[in-house]
Amino acid sequence: MTINSPKMECVPSIKNVKESLNILKQIQKLSLKIDQLPTDSNLSDILAEIQALSSKSLKTTYPSDFIPDDGYLKAMPDIQNGSASLIKGSKQRIQHVGISNFRLPVSFKTKNLSSLSLETSVTGSVSLEANKKGVNMSRIMRSFYKTSEEKFSFDVITKAISLYKKDLESFDARIQMKFSFPIKVASLRSELEGYQYYDIALEVVDFENITKKIIHLDYVYSSTCPCSLELAEHARSTRNQLATPHSQRSVARISAEINPNFSTFWFEDLVELCREAVPTETQVMVKREDEQAFAELNGSNPIFVEDAVRLFAQKLSAEPRINDYRIIASHQESLHSHDAISVLTEGNTFKQDSLDPNTFKSLFHIG
Repeated sequence: MTINSPKMECVPSIKNVKESLNILKQIQKLSLKIDQLPTDSNLSDILAEIQALSSKSLKTTYPSDFIPDDGYLKAMPDIQNGSASLIKGSKQRIQHVGISNFRLPVSFKTKNLSSLSLETSVTGSVSLEANKKGVNMSRIMRSFYKTSEEKFSFDVITKAISLYKKDLESFDARIQMKFSFPIKVASLRSELEGYQYYDIALEVVDFENITKKIIHLDYVYSSTCPCSLELAEHARSTRNQLATPHSQRSVARISAEINPNFSTFWFEDLVELCREAVPTETQVMVKREDEQAFAELNGSNPIFVEDAVRLFAQKLSAEPRINDYRIIASHQESLHSHDAISVLTEGNTFKQDSLDPNTFKSLFHIG
């Protein structure tokens, strides 16, 4: 006897369902890369349809009540810490990778033991080995915030750099903090006072387990050309002709590596060292007697740019709290349509064969 019965359909096993879902997920991911696939109209149409269906099912309302649990957080993708196969380009070591211009208020110690809270721009970076895809940038910020409540000094920056070296499992690291530091200065002859603001950067470099602490300072001064001064005096004495020498706003960027054998080196100390080397610092508050005094001070200290870097170097070399240093000076000419520049370095820390093309452009100070 032949018995006719409806065709029986097999119920898929859990394993088969999972395999099918995985295939569908792969197809869905493929549909997101339509533009990168070889041209095939049928395939493109099918994938476009899948993509459209997928996008229609996405929720568009922000889930304000969603709280991820530990399991969800652990399951989240982390491409930056992916395998070396995900690296694009040449698999080479990167000397510095990190964040720049991360800003926050920071409390700094002053020489009179008070504190100042200043807006500070932070650059933090680490080295990246050739077989690593990338770094988690937010970890640098989180490590820095762990020390942000302390009054900042080189010791605190060193602590911060150790934290994010550990967090990111890196060998070399760097932190640089830039801010504008106010110091009250008196006028030359009147009793006026005003705040002079100094562009300062603190830098800690941890390279091959050697830590170096560096201060960068921009010192702004007036430079009177000795040649122009002599020619002006010659015109007066030989022809009774009124003539004035030319002078201009000038900037020296002092970079000093701090001797680790000394516990403190105040910002104010470096500023005072610069004033002793080149006393014609630009003025904040002036009356007529101060302006006259400044003209006399410039007349007593005419300098070429070569003189300036050597005068700074003389003071830096005599300071036991400073090891290596670099001086970059720019006299922003009032006679010429170009500037006079000079670079002097001492020691290996700042020795370099090439300069950034924008080095001297960055020395302009507009007040």
